[in-house]
Order: sequence, then C-alpha cells, then structure tokens
Amino acid sequence: MTKIVSYCSCGGLKQIFSLSAHSVNMFIYLLLLAVIATVEAQRVPGQQKTDSCLCKINSSTWTFPAVRFVEVTKQVQICEENLNEFEEKMSNTDAELPLMRATLQNITARLKAFNYLHTSGLYNALPLRQLNQELEEIHQSVNESHLQNPNKETHNLLSELNKAKNDLQRMYKDDFFNLETMKKRLRDLNNRAQTCKTIPNHFRSTCHQRIMTRISSPSVTKLNSISKSYISGAWGRDALLNNQERYWEHCLVSGHKHGNTIRVYNSHEDFMVNRNYKDEQIAPSYSDKNAVQGSGTILYDNTVFYQCYSTAEICSFNITTKTTKRVKLDDAGIDNKFPFCYYSCRDWTDIDLEADQDAVWVIYATQENHGNIVVSRLDPLELNITHTWKTHLFKRSVTSTFMVCGVLYATRYVSTYQEEVFYAFDTTTGKEINTLSLPFEKVSAGIANLNYNPVDGKLYLYNDAYLLAYDTFF
Repeated sequence: MTKIVSYCSCGGLKQIFSLSAHSVNMFIYLLLLAVIATVEAQRVPGQQKTDSCLCKINSSTWTFPAVRFVEVTKQVQICEENLNEFEEKMSNTDAELPLMRATLQNITARLKAFNYLHTSGLYNALPLRQLNQELEEIHQSVNESHLQNPNKETHNLLSELNKAKNDLQRMYKDDFFNLETMKKRLRDLNNRAQTCKTIPNHFRSTCHQRIMTRISSPSVTKLNSISKSYISGAWGRDALLNNQERYWEHCLVSGHKHGNTIRVYNSHEDFMVNRNYKDEQIAPSYSDKNAVQGSGTILYDNTVFYQCYSTAEICSFNITTKTTKRVKLDDAGIDNKFPFCYYSCRDWTDIDLEADQDAVWVIYATQENHGNIVVSRLDPLELNITHTWKTHLFKRSVTSTFMVCGVLYATRYVSTYQEEVFYAFDTTTGKEINTLSLPFEKVSAGIANLNYNPVDGKLYLYNDAYLLAYDTFF
C-alpha cells in the first residue's frame, strides 16, 4: 500500500504536522505497517499568523488499510489457537510419556521369551540338500515296510514320495515350490511312514475307544511327602499292566531342576499315609552324570525313565538291578530351550517321558521341527527309538502332555484352578485333532508333570507340590 506523509508550507517554510489525539492509535498502527508501505509526500499550503504556520489537514487524504487490518487480526487469532493447541498437546505428551515408556518395557520383557526363536535360527530357509536327504530317508523306510508287508498304504506312500522327489528336483531348477511348504509336506509323509512301520500285533489291542471324552474331579489330593517347597516333580503308579501295585513320587530338590532319589510305596494305603516307603537312589548326587534333570519322569516295569543330567539323553534306572542305561535323543532341545508353556510354568520341562500299554514315549521339541512337539516311541527293554512322529503343535503353547493308546494329548492353562485338554495327535493315523475341550480342576497354577496310567486308567498330576489323581472316560 502507499503511505502518505503530509507537511505544512507557509512562504517557503516547511513543518511536519501533528496528529490530533483521536488519530494517535491509527497513526501507531500505520507506523507498524511502514516497513511494507511505499511513502509519498504531500504539500499542504498554510497561512502565516504571527510566528506560527497554520494548516488545515483533511484526514480523508490518508487511506487506512482496513481490509489488511482484518486479515492480520484473523491471522493473530489463528496463531493463538494453534499455539494453545500445541501447548495442550505438549502437556498431554508429558503425561503420556511415562505410560508409553512402561508399555515399551513391558513389551520388551514379554518378547524376550521369544527371542530364542530368532537367535536359534528357527525360521531360516531350509537348504535343499537337507530336504533331499530327509526325503531319501523316508523313502527308504517306506520301501522297507512295503517289502515286508506290501499294502495299499505303502504303495500310495511310495507314489507320493516319488512325486515329491520330482518336485524337489524342480525346486533345484527354478525354486517353484516354497521350502517351508515342502518341509510340511515331508513331515506329513514321515508321520504316515512311521505308522506303516512294523509294530507288535498286540500293540493297542485293549484300546477300543481311542479318544478321551471326559476327566473327573480329583479323586486324590495331597501334598507330597517330602516338602511343600518342592514345587517340581512327578508321581504316579507303575505303568506296566502285569506289575504289582506300586506307587512312587519324585521331587526335584535341587533348584527345582535336579533330583537323585525316587520314593516307592507298595500299596495305595501306604502312599496315602506316607508309611512303609523306600527311597531308591538313582544317582550318588544331584550333579552326577546319571542324576535326574527336569520333571518328565515315569516309572515303568520297576524302571525309572528320565532325562539324564544336562544332556539330550534318556536314562533308564532299573530299581531291582541298580543298573543305568542311556540313549541319545538326536536334536532334542534341552536346558529350557523348548520347555512347556510361557505362563505359570515349571522350568526344565524340555523332555517329557510317558508310558503306554507296552511302550515308553518321549515328548520333546527340535529346532529342525521349528520348536514343535516331536513324539518318539522308545523300546523299554532295548532302550532305542523305534518310531518318531512330528506334529505341528508348538511346544511352548502347551502346559503338559500325556499318552493314551498311542494318542498324544496336550493341555493348556485356563486359570489358576482350571486346565483344559485341547489337542490330540493319533500316532496310528498321523492325524491331529484341534477341537477337544476337556476341562479339569487343579489346586494351583503351575503344572510340573501329568501322566496317564494304563493299569488303572487314571491321570496323575504334580501341581505345585500337590499330588492329584483323576478318573478318565472314553
């Protein structure tokens, strides 16, 4: 805009005029705008009286920037509103920062348990060479079964394995198939191959109804006989069908991790009143190479089966002969690499031993199977692995497992006083069942061991130093 400055002239004299009082405010505002205004001078003629020069000034000659004034006023108001909004956000942020910091710390702590999945390389791409080797091993196993007992299932398996070989060769050329998808396919083929392998004719002959339908309320509830501070351990009855009545309890007395004795009772009455028992020494000390690690212990045919001290090996201790045997469990995770569950769990549950009608079962997880549960059938006399099945069930999503008639059952945490059987895997068919819902009661949150006994059809639970037993229904 243009800024006009007027001056008074009387006979060659020039005098800058003065504004009247009512124009002071307007004049001050115009001075503020002077930096962006163009200045023009205006001469006003005046009259000389005595020693003064009098001029008449018409204020209409000054153009006040009313439109500009309104715009600036609006901008000032918007600026004030934005500033107030910003101050409010800053105030809210200061209040929320501690909550955000606490949330991040909580997330970090919760994710720490999963960190091993990354550091252990469980989700790295699977090399084709490893797939090819596994495929050859499965093919050889099925071919041997087919030669011994040719049938439709072995014939179909051989056909599918040959197709898988062709698909694998195509992967070498153009990576047409996803490696993880192929791995899952081989796992399913392997489970079917394991089922085709020779199993004794009398195996599961007493299992008419295969899937459990209900679990009773606890029929036995008592503290272990040694100390209520021993929250990890196992208990039950000798699992051999033709064996005499023999009850046992085993507590992990060294850091809830190691033990070296098992307490044995020759009757249920003696067990209930803690009398006439005998403490059998499995190893000379808690740190001996034959000491027990973890709570996955079972008694079968007067022989204790358990994880050997700090190794991926299964030990068997014969109470009668006082002899110990060992067998290596290939690729099994130990030392809390693959324990049960994340919530209210007992540590050192990497390897779980269970007993069935005529076999001992080993439940564990491997890196090769992505931390999912692996089930192996163990010959209790020769102490060697005869069959192995690989499931899709992540071991840390499970609180405990047990075996009935060659069917693996898994439980999960519901609340402090309730657990639920939610999953089953049938080793006869290689099929998984994810629709089970068999709730049962407990007296505390943590589960250290749960095992099924084929002699009396009961479940035996070691529940934070409490010993519970349940009837089962099929």
